[in-house]
Amino acid sequence: MMAWCSRYRVRWINLNRCFTSLTPKWNDVMLESFEDSQITLAPSKERKEVIPSDEIGSPRITHQQTRFTGKDLAKAKGDGSSDMFDEIRQRFLEFKNNKFLKEAAHFQNLARAQSPKFMVIACVDSRVCPTNVLGLQPGEAFMVRNVANLVPAIEFGTSETGAALEFAVKALEVENILVIGHSRCAGIEALMGMQDSNPRNYVERWVINGKAAKLRTEATAPHLSFDQQCIHCEKESVTQSLNNLLTYPWIKERVEEGLLSISGGYYDFADCTFEKWTLDIERSGATGGKRYPTKDHQFWC
Repeated sequence: MMAWCSRYRVRWINLNRCFTSLTPKWNDVMLESFEDSQITLAPSKERKEVIPSDEIGSPRITHQQTRFTGKDLAKAKGDGSSDMFDEIRQRFLEFKNNKFLKEAAHFQNLARAQSPKFMVIACVDSRVCPTNVLGLQPGEAFMVRNVANLVPAIEFGTSETGAALEFAVKALEVENILVIGHSRCAGIEALMGMQDSNPRNYVERWVINGKAAKLRTEATAPHLSFDQQCIHCEKESVTQSLNNLLTYPWIKERVEEGLLSISGGYYDFADCTFEKWTLDIERSGATGGKRYPTKDHQFWC
């Protein structure tokens, strides 16, 4: 397989976002946030040129980079895990040749700065890729993915999602935040299956942030089966996350000033439909202003 010299650092950030069309056999593979990892392998005789990290993105990078030989491929296939990376490598090169190089000016601008209009909060589920489903292009959306696409209330304290919200809203000044739930969510199933409020593992410690949605589902749909309650909660948790967004003063202020819109979405990947709605911030709900009702429901099919 292709080798990298040990003196070069390889930064892979949210690799799963780069490969939006992985075949079903890769669905159980999560490749995320390998920060500052350093890979040391034996030098490859086939490598013609090494591009220093400070020159990456410059016009001199062309099609003349390293190619796999039949011998390299044979070696790769000797290791089962390498087959996957060979396929991913081919898809990366397709992206580079058919997208990056053809839109070089656009990507050079992105290399200097980002100014996305959208922030998307979605689930880590391998079947739910907003970039693929919504056709988002590089630079269009600031992306956050976590288990069950939850937004904790500000009272929860520091979280990675809260940090991303702060950066996206305060620094990037995004104009839209879209929280996307989805069908058959294992995180919501774990939430609905909790028998008490004493989380026993990392997943439960995180999904407990959706407890209000769980309680509301159990109160409004006690007659439904467990599976149907999960579907109900998948949508209810999105609405709860929208309400939680408004617990951050700097988000609520921008929403009230008309500088920021917040919307919820629900993607059913079984029949490929999408629901979208938002909150009616002009009036409070029946809970003394702590919860806002929804409005502007749309159904895309």
